[in-house]
Amino acid sequence: MKEKSKEDKGVEKSEKGEEKVQIKSSSLEDLPGVGPATAEKLKEMGFQTVESIAVASIGELKDAGLTDTSAEKIINAARESLKMGFETGLEYMEKRKIVGRILTGSKELDNLLGGGIETGSIIEFYGQFASGKTQIGLQATVNVQLPVEKGGLNGTAVFIDTESTFRPERVMQIAVTKNLDPKEVLKNILVARAYNSDHQMLLAEKAGEIAEERNVRLVVIDSLTSHFRSEYSGRGELAPRQQKLNRHLHSLQRNLADMHNIAVIVTNQVMANPGMMFGDPTTPVGGNIVGHLSTYRVYLRKSKGNKRIGRLVDSPCLPEGECVFEIGANGISD
Repeated sequence: MKEKSKEDKGVEKSEKGEEKVQIKSSSLEDLPGVGPATAEKLKEMGFQTVESIAVASIGELKDAGLTDTSAEKIINAARESLKMGFETGLEYMEKRKIVGRILTGSKELDNLLGGGIETGSIIEFYGQFASGKTQIGLQATVNVQLPVEKGGLNGTAVFIDTESTFRPERVMQIAVTKNLDPKEVLKNILVARAYNSDHQMLLAEKAGEIAEERNVRLVVIDSLTSHFRSEYSGRGELAPRQQKLNRHLHSLQRNLADMHNIAVIVTNQVMANPGMMFGDPTTPVGGNIVGHLSTYRVYLRKSKGNKRIGRLVDSPCLPEGECVFEIGANGISD
């Protein structure tokens, strides 16, 4: 029986002859030091899988009543089981093959983003009011439900609404143009109104918990900084605001984009920079924290009529550039 138990978990011998147990199950109780009671506490705190433990910090696990030593041991065991060490660039390139893309409806905007809205990334759209930020988010919640061959991911979407901007009527209008059943499309969009920054962060965590069960491939937060901006006003509140925003963005990247290969769209408000004497004084809220943690940053501007201008400000692999697209009754188009 003992040998069978080792076989189930998988035993690997190191160069020193020591046995390393490789956990192949996603059950928390397979981790050393995690019994039924501890597993239940961890699940209540949002740690549902071995993957969530592997990307956690010691401080986060201590809240479940674990000591520093126990927390470190559990995290290391989870990381060992998932082989979260170094790998070659070629191996990493193979992993990138699971990255999907959601088309926006505009070929110009898709080209600007390198083929569409990328999963496993945070894509920030910022601009003044009526620049098209919310419309892109609503369009994406419909498009993600399309088959892969039509520019979607056969998935569902989560829409975290902080400014009361979600309109089912608009979603139904876009769905009809895509030859989709409007009511079925609405069933595949999970909407929640966030009433403050803490509630917003909690909803983002809940999205991660239901991601696999509901096949969530897109999360839209409209807007990212609205509550942070209203709750933390004045220069004296700037540091705590930025620290909290930093935790929120790290959680979005780690628990949604990385762990579940989800595309995360965040819209952002802007302000005028009084220090700018020449050029466009429009500056996104959130400062360097949002700038560093957004994978792609797109600045949207209103043009004549229904036309909008999108400018790619930052990307890890694409050059800066601009495109023109249109927002009409049919949604986003060229």
